[in-house]
Amino acid sequence: MHKADDFLPAARLISGLAATVAVSLLFVAATTHASADTLDDVRARKQLICGVSSGLPGFSEKDGSGNWRGFDVDFCKAVASAVLGDASKVEYRPLSAEERFDALKNREIDLLSRNSTWTMSRDLELGLGFAGISYFDGQGFLVPAIYGATSPLQLDGATICVGSGTTSESNAADFFAKKNLKVSFLRFAERSAVHAAYAAGKCDAFTGDRSALAAERSLLAKPQDHVVLRDVISKEPLGPVTRKDSQRWTDLVRWTLFALINAEELGLDSTSVGTTLRPKAIAMGAPAARTFGLPEDWLVTVVGQVGNYAEIFERNLGADTPLALSRGMNALWTEGGLLYAPPMQ
Repeated sequence: MHKADDFLPAARLISGLAATVAVSLLFVAATTHASADTLDDVRARKQLICGVSSGLPGFSEKDGSGNWRGFDVDFCKAVASAVLGDASKVEYRPLSAEERFDALKNREIDLLSRNSTWTMSRDLELGLGFAGISYFDGQGFLVPAIYGATSPLQLDGATICVGSGTTSESNAADFFAKKNLKVSFLRFAERSAVHAAYAAGKCDAFTGDRSALAAERSLLAKPQDHVVLRDVISKEPLGPVTRKDSQRWTDLVRWTLFALINAEELGLDSTSVGTTLRPKAIAMGAPAARTFGLPEDWLVTVVGQVGNYAEIFERNLGADTPLALSRGMNALWTEGGLLYAPPMQ
């Protein structure tokens, strides 16, 4: 007959194994939760939650009817069209510069499409990934025309309005330090507060991305009395941001952006994509259709509902808008610009 003590080692072993299994299961559960597929979440919800700016003309703002519009808004629509077949299936979350990345990390939004600069620290340290560059920009300065300034080198001693939570302040501080010029900054968390301070004459200049400054200029009582200086002091590659815990989702967002650019390059627009060029569009989109389980005509739907890159740009930022921006660096590579997307087949 065995004594009770004879079973203790085996009991301890079984107990230890059970604990190990329990910990492993908890780890697997936690990992599964952490790596939840955003693509599946969007499909199950039947709606994309997209983070945008709190109101920047040309990029994301509400019109008189309460509908969101703009360059960044149209990219949200393009992704919703690709995944759900309907560009209207978007809930927009207006976010300040300081709120935007935390909202994405905390899974409050599926996608951030909000004039955000791709930097190494943001890419490597925040657990976020930039899907591509949708707008090539650079930092500049908005000043009253009455100053007669033609260069930021003439701003020695100036007070400069800037938004906190952006790269703009550090870029400007570095620029003026290298030129041995002294300036001071007025910092504001909300874009509207920066605008109000500049409009009230509390600062001599407003610094930020040049596209954003064009937007701010359009909102002033007399836009013609203000000028965006020609000098560019930084690189500001702007683009959509996702979480790194769902590579499938990041890939889908990336190839939606590339599809809009390739569509322009290959002559697919909202009027032609559903007619004689439909077979071409279906062939272009076939790899993504197979990979993500999209309808074979997903690209036809996206371009038909939202347009190609050129249509989105001209509708929101181009010559016939209050911003009146030229394509510049954002022209296709075939037209002397930087816009270049990998082939789709």
